[in-house]
Amino acid sequence: MINLSLTENAPARTVSLPEAVGRALAHSGIVDASPHPDRAGYWQLRAAGVIGTARITTDDDTVVVHITPKVPIARVLFLLEYRRSCRIWLDETVPATDERDLLAVVARLYAARAEHAVRQGLMHGYRETDETTHVMRGRLRHSDQLRAHHGRPLPLEVTHDEHTTDITENRLLASATRALLRIPTELPEDVRLRLLHLRRRFSEITPLPRGQRLPNWQHSRLNARYHHALRLAELVLRGSSVEHRPGHLAVHGFLVDTAKLFEDFVTVALRNALAEEPGHSVLQEHGHLDENHAIPLTPDFVHYAPSGEPRAVVDVKYKAERPSGYPNADLYQMLAYCVAFGLRAGHLVYAKGNSAHGTHRVRRAGITIHQHALELDQPPPQLLDDVDLLARRLTERS
Repeated sequence: MINLSLTENAPARTVSLPEAVGRALAHSGIVDASPHPDRAGYWQLRAAGVIGTARITTDDDTVVVHITPKVPIARVLFLLEYRRSCRIWLDETVPATDERDLLAVVARLYAARAEHAVRQGLMHGYRETDETTHVMRGRLRHSDQLRAHHGRPLPLEVTHDEHTTDITENRLLASATRALLRIPTELPEDVRLRLLHLRRRFSEITPLPRGQRLPNWQHSRLNARYHHALRLAELVLRGSSVEHRPGHLAVHGFLVDTAKLFEDFVTVALRNALAEEPGHSVLQEHGHLDENHAIPLTPDFVHYAPSGEPRAVVDVKYKAERPSGYPNADLYQMLAYCVAFGLRAGHLVYAKGNSAHGTHRVRRAGITIHQHALELDQPPPQLLDDVDLLARRLTERS
């Protein structure tokens, strides 16, 4: 087994690797890997926009890749809270300040929250169940009865509500527990033992099918003790959904897309900051550039006046896009948004260090494009203050 440690946005590392392993890393999409131009048997490796842990298995060897975020784990956890606009960890006492392994921290947090959720026993609820029986209960499924039994009175095809622990909330927690134990990397021993104990608690719960969309659950007074654990379970299940097999590779892990993480934080935090302003905000708005609606546009954030007229458009970029031949692709994209939404100004928001502040007035168009940079490596209150300042600039310039 080969263990590799990379840091987000760090310069490429030169590592001696077998040819087959280097190719497997390149095909995985988790890291950018290319043969060294001058040293045979060596590969240049860089993180490819994700943080976390993954194991890549080939016919010849196994590689475990740990990708450390460039900001402290505590900052990453704060950003993750905004994936669903909820406070998950602000009152958590897990010491994550010096921890650099995202998977270990998330697993520890999840174990603590899940243990708290089931401390009073597993939650019960009603689940709609289809059953073939000789006793009438619930309601008869007439079409299924005719199709299966051709007019015979018995057995009966019925649907009834069953009071059980095998409900969505418990299935999410059971599946997240199994997913963390399935990730092929060494968790801290105390965390692993806690997860094994949780797996025994959920031994009679049906796990969710892998690869399918996660079921929805509803906030209520009855499941209040499960809320934090359920949000963490969703995070675990989405992060571990990286499991796939491209070609002859098997990739398993817990990974977080940093660009999506930053986009979720900025858009949700902006929506919160503008909540008291007249009008409303839409995330991932759908529009079109042309009158025939053939060219779709999806800006990350649009704020509307009470009349329904667009007031501000924002697109969030973790780092500047400079594809070959299009060095100013972000600016072109924002120009299209401004034209389509009839605005005289547009706003691009970057993570500081990946791009700088700037203002560009487009010739003959009367449109100004503003570039903003947010410093992520600062305490949450200061970061939210910066978002509030950005929100004020949006409304002042609209």
